[in-house]
Amino acid sequence: MPHPIVYTVPSRVARPGSAGRRGLLVLTTAAAVALGPLGLTATPASADATPQSGSADVVQTSLNGLVRTGDFPGALASVRGRDGRVRDYTAGVGDLETRAKVPVNGQVRIGSATKMFTSVVVLQLAGEGKIDLDASAEKYLPGLVRGNGNDGRKITVRQMLQHTAGLPDYAAHIPSIFEIQHRYVEPRELLDMGLAHKPEFAPGTSWKYSNTGYVLLGLLVQKVTGRPIGEEITNRVIKPLGLRDTYWPGVGEQEIRDAHPSGYQPKTDKPGAEMGDVTEMEPSWAWAAGQLVSTPRDLNRFLGALLGGKLLKPDLLEQMKQTVKAPGYPSSWSYGLGLMKIGLSCGGYWWGHSGDIEGYATRDGITEDGRAVTIAVTAIPATDAAANRADAALDAALCAQK
Repeated sequence: MPHPIVYTVPSRVARPGSAGRRGLLVLTTAAAVALGPLGLTATPASADATPQSGSADVVQTSLNGLVRTGDFPGALASVRGRDGRVRDYTAGVGDLETRAKVPVNGQVRIGSATKMFTSVVVLQLAGEGKIDLDASAEKYLPGLVRGNGNDGRKITVRQMLQHTAGLPDYAAHIPSIFEIQHRYVEPRELLDMGLAHKPEFAPGTSWKYSNTGYVLLGLLVQKVTGRPIGEEITNRVIKPLGLRDTYWPGVGEQEIRDAHPSGYQPKTDKPGAEMGDVTEMEPSWAWAAGQLVSTPRDLNRFLGALLGGKLLKPDLLEQMKQTVKAPGYPSSWSYGLGLMKIGLSCGGYWWGHSGDIEGYATRDGITEDGRAVTIAVTAIPATDAAANRADAALDAALCAQK
């Protein structure tokens, strides 16, 4: 559950992390993420995703298959076994113009995978007695959520974390990335963009992925702590875990700091459209719903620490893992408090939250026994088939380590 912005794809089911759009703020996961939820069950979509012999062969074969189809210029992955051993992989090219290699463990924009970090901060503050998960948004941000039937007095913090608040998703109303690639926006603009529309449903009566709820959570954290959400994420999660390649971009910071593959987006919605370079872009459109930059290794380390109890008290971690069904998605998918639970084709399930944001898509997951995999590609899946291949690659990699 993340993957700012972009083309509407009516035929494609919105996935966590993707917010139902093929663009930036889609911050969701494609089927396996999210910016978002949710796609189809993750099973090998082609011969390229079928395990060969040994987990290393499975991962490399899957990445080769992802780039061979032409949907993704480059791909990179990191696998962390139960024993802590780390293996890295790359495929394709890191730059379409220079044909440079994809950097091993390169930095990418992680879109809706950011939601896990935002959720952890909210839950830590709950553990400190500074936030009541079942209190209304109105308690912390009086008068902020109003208009078109939206009412902060009826929406709880827990519902925002779990996408059961019914808040309209601002990401569904963002124009093409090529129109707003370098335009900075304030969080309140994103919130107002969402609240300009009617609620999806009465709070607590259903489920639908909404980036607007996570923007509101970011504002709530700032109100409670008196500090920027990016600083809270950095000091409470990134620094304590030693995630040296993960960072919250500063105001106006459009470039990715260290070694990274370039990110691309089709210039039109037509098959075979020319790819535009969106590596350098304004990430404020994603904010607390999907602004972070990280690497596959760091995301695996984060997942291990989260599920290992290093970030949250046991009762709060259990609350984070209490999931609800996601209407319209496979029965093996469910959503917790900024954390997704997805069934594996080989049995069992994984926890994580992938993300899509213009130029990049990540699929990350960890099993209860500690197997962790993160795969990143350098374009958002433009079709269900492409999304399924990315999801299948994660599923195959996790199953190969079983």
